[in-house]
Amino acid sequence: MKLDYVQALKRVHEARGAWIMHGQEPLLEQNLLDAFRKSWQQQEVERQRYDIGNVNDWKNVFNALNSLSLFSQQLAIEVHGNIKPDANGLKQLKNYIQHNEHNLLLIVLPKQDSSSLKTAFFQTVEANGVVVALTATYPQDRQRILSIEAEKLGIQLNNDAWQWLMQHHEHNLLAAKNSLMRVADTFPDLKQIQTEQLYACLQDQSRYTTYDLSDALLAGNLAQSVKIYQYLIAAGEPDSLILWTLSKEMRLLMQLFEQPHNALQLGIWNTKVSQYQQALRRLNPRQFLTWSDLLLRIDAAIKGMSKEKPEHLMLQAVGELCGKRLFPNTT
Repeated sequence: MKLDYVQALKRVHEARGAWIMHGQEPLLEQNLLDAFRKSWQQQEVERQRYDIGNVNDWKNVFNALNSLSLFSQQLAIEVHGNIKPDANGLKQLKNYIQHNEHNLLLIVLPKQDSSSLKTAFFQTVEANGVVVALTATYPQDRQRILSIEAEKLGIQLNNDAWQWLMQHHEHNLLAAKNSLMRVADTFPDLKQIQTEQLYACLQDQSRYTTYDLSDALLAGNLAQSVKIYQYLIAAGEPDSLILWTLSKEMRLLMQLFEQPHNALQLGIWNTKVSQYQQALRRLNPRQFLTWSDLLLRIDAAIKGMSKEKPEHLMLQAVGELCGKRLFPNTT
């Protein structure tokens, strides 16, 4: 079964069997994980987490699922990584799904390409469990998701305010949520937010934004990109927001390289198509081969799952997008 983010939120409490959630939206991933963890706590479900570094790590996952919990009648296992089970692991997955009644296997993956979604692993879970795409492709999807966030904060936005917020943040849901929190804190007595409040609250933000970083990266201006990046770090911009920006630009450039005539379908604004095309002419496509791994390393470093420094890795990504390798000896 396929569910979108909002549908998945409504079914968290009853989730059993096998679920996959995949995507490139940190807000949606974090919200859904928070909802699962809250539900498990309320139902006194034991939670275990496994990070998959190689295919053999799946053995530990299935061993845990087949063991009786000492603390609870139900077990929820979170699996993070981007390595799918091999043929033997897939056999164990099918066996678990067929015989499981109480436990939950929740697999958290980054954004998957179309070929990955057609593999036996995905097909098995989709046929017997749940697959959740953490995406918000269309403006109405983003507004629906952000309306939930606004409701949590006890505020409503009129139509003009929604339009202004969406344009201000393009596709960045996490930044838009932060703006909703900021405007709710700034105007605690207002329940109906209009454009004037958003403008007053957000126009005095830092001198540089992640959008300035995007523009400098696409222009290949390394000095300016590093300057803006360092400013954002010093200004306290969350690492996850900066990673979102780097990831978005890398992903769009790789997709545009594969589909050079589909810029608008990929979500690139009409006014920015030429910037992406110029960036592609400047970059060597061979660099793209290392980008996915670099983004995974940054994500792991931010989450404290590795000893690498996220600032160092993000600076490396800044250099990559500008066509320069800042740390040649870094693997």
